[in-house]
Amino acid sequence: MVDITHKNNTLRTAVAQAIVKVGSQETIEAILTKNIPKGDVFEMAKTAGLFAVKRTSDMIPDCHPLPIEYTSIDYKINQLEITIEMTVKTIYKTGVEVEAMHGASVVALTMYDMLKPIDKQVEIQNIKLLRKRGGKSTYKDNGDAYTAGVVVCSDSISAGHKEDKAGKAIIAKLEECGVITSTYTIIPDEPDQIQQQIQLLKEAANDLIIFTGGTGLSPRDVTPETILPLIERRIPGIEEAIRSYGQDRMPYAMLSRSVAGVIGESIVLALPGSTNGAKESMDAIFPAILHTFRVLKGAKHEGN
Repeated sequence: MVDITHKNNTLRTAVAQAIVKVGSQETIEAILTKNIPKGDVFEMAKTAGLFAVKRTSDMIPDCHPLPIEYTSIDYKINQLEITIEMTVKTIYKTGVEVEAMHGASVVALTMYDMLKPIDKQVEIQNIKLLRKRGGKSTYKDNGDAYTAGVVVCSDSISAGHKEDKAGKAIIAKLEECGVITSTYTIIPDEPDQIQQQIQLLKEAANDLIIFTGGTGLSPRDVTPETILPLIERRIPGIEEAIRSYGQDRMPYAMLSRSVAGVIGESIVLALPGSTNGAKESMDAIFPAILHTFRVLKGAKHEGN
């Protein structure tokens, strides 16, 4: 199966359709009057559809087992066509469109099986996804208009004793989201150099200023203490999202002192210096963090 461990849980909804076409109006009447030898067609098919949705991962090899939190089945009759509409919801890391289509298919197959003794012209048509919502495709903001400065704060890396991997992981995520990295700098974890980089990157009109490193508990880790006095508005939700995401994957994430806030018109982030810590922090908040710029622009217009 595809690795989805890096994804965030979001509300996922999918609506799928299948159409059962019968051969005569008499069949429709028999369904409505519940005069089918095998029983109540709509109720039996609905029950089968509910089972099918919950068992999708047992039938489709590459589907992930996931918690189904809502399912509904609606029928609409138009002359000799019965349209089945299946809605499925979950709060999870992957979507439910296959579950919805599988459920609609099994509803249609159950109806076919129940109707075939009285109607040899039953057909199943147009099994398809009508719409879906949730996940990256819904909450993706276009990052093409944004630039970022990435600063690696590390005494050992700046001295040439180690190779930077965390900064490169951040740049890779920015590129994936369409954000241009205008500056990539490695500096010692020193307050004066951190402050200087903030000033330079702010003057260069970078939308994002991202520091990695210096957020641990060592007395030498001074990035948060240096940045916090300069922040005009903190964004605690970003910090919480980073820690929550990390804690789900590694119990030491609670020790992180990540910082997020606004300086001028730039969003400033201080992320962990480990490669995994930096990568997971980026996965936790991108691309959703890009929506912050829309919020900031809206607040600016209101102020005017």
